[in-house]
Amino acid sequence: MPAHANEVKNYDVIVVGAGAAGLFCASVAAGRGKRVLVLEKSNKVGKKILMSGGGRCNFTNYTIEPEHFISANPHFFKAALKRYSQWDFIALVDKHHIEYEERKHTQLFCKHSAKDILNMLIKECSDEKVTIKTHCNIDNIKKDQDSNYLLETTHQDKPLDYSCHSLVIATGALSIPTLGGSDFGYTLAKQFGLNVTNRQAGLVPFMFSDNLKTLCENLSGLSIPISATCEQNTKNKEQHFFKPGPHQYIPNFSESMLFTHRGISGPAILQISNYWCPGDTIVIDLLPELNATGWLIDYKNKQGRTKFKTILQQQLPKAFANEIIKLWWSTLEDKPLAELNDKTLTDIGSQLNRWKIKPSATEGYRTAEVTLGGISTNEISSKTMEVKNQKGLFFIGEVLDVTGHLGGYNFQWAWSSGYSAGIAV
Repeated sequence: MPAHANEVKNYDVIVVGAGAAGLFCASVAAGRGKRVLVLEKSNKVGKKILMSGGGRCNFTNYTIEPEHFISANPHFFKAALKRYSQWDFIALVDKHHIEYEERKHTQLFCKHSAKDILNMLIKECSDEKVTIKTHCNIDNIKKDQDSNYLLETTHQDKPLDYSCHSLVIATGALSIPTLGGSDFGYTLAKQFGLNVTNRQAGLVPFMFSDNLKTLCENLSGLSIPISATCEQNTKNKEQHFFKPGPHQYIPNFSESMLFTHRGISGPAILQISNYWCPGDTIVIDLLPELNATGWLIDYKNKQGRTKFKTILQQQLPKAFANEIIKLWWSTLEDKPLAELNDKTLTDIGSQLNRWKIKPSATEGYRTAEVTLGGISTNEISSKTMEVKNQKGLFFIGEVLDVTGHLGGYNFQWAWSSGYSAGIAV
């Protein structure tokens, strides 16, 4: 691409991407006296912040532990999370008098609006004299003979060129392209010789193409409490982003499952999607508080005249109970429990506690909250987020091969990685 014949504006630091990681990194760097420019291709900053947490922004979690993150290198993110912890970000939130509340699983949400977090980041940048430009497309990035980074950009159809000593890439990943998700960071990483791992939609709903599709359509909008885990197909071992080691295991997520007209969603399902690849089996416990077999046999011994359908409707929403009876046990619907032998009840109990399903696919990046995989952390300093063999080039946030669970962990990674780069640029 031909160079622009424009005067070049110089900054100490240029941050590409005005999301959570980018804005926070910019404010930290500027707070150290650096002249900082943030470039954002869309019309507004922080779009994903505003839609997160149902508009309330689950900005961190009281419990930040390594087991809440997935990466090919399960140690990479530890240094950053320790350097800038959840307590540090909570202190910043308190400083700005933002009201928040703790929800299930020690998740922290804004009491009023996600705008509170975005406005806080914008104010931090404003107070430190950070320059932010939206509607800015980057046409080319290269290094000059003095090891400065030259950025050829177009701002509202007008070419503008910039240079900087430190370049921070905070462009996010492929998830939710309507909010700015793109492969820009990966393309740039490859340009500078970095390895990019396989990527896949994460924290994403599942879809079905078999008879479960009809069941899900019939129950669309219904939410039930479940526990979910994943049985990985060993034939897909190399495709999995989480490969259980000697002291690791695939978690069991106890939360709600939501039926949709395409398949299943809800917190428990989004969580387990991070561990799934095509061909894997999802195992769902429909009665996570009960040993279903013991419960059925005990009920039979005490109240054997009760119809099978009636007892199932006592523990599960009626609409759901009716659908699974129709699907699995249509001949038993009106039978009293006394007429069902213990083996039949054991089989029913096993199905209720270990319902095995094979999704045909996920909904993909269109609705995924995160992107699994990304720029390999092998070539990134865990202390500074700087590329080891490219001085002055930093990658932060979701563009890296670090993915958090649902619950504020991906935002905490944005704050922690952004801070690490912000104090190093």
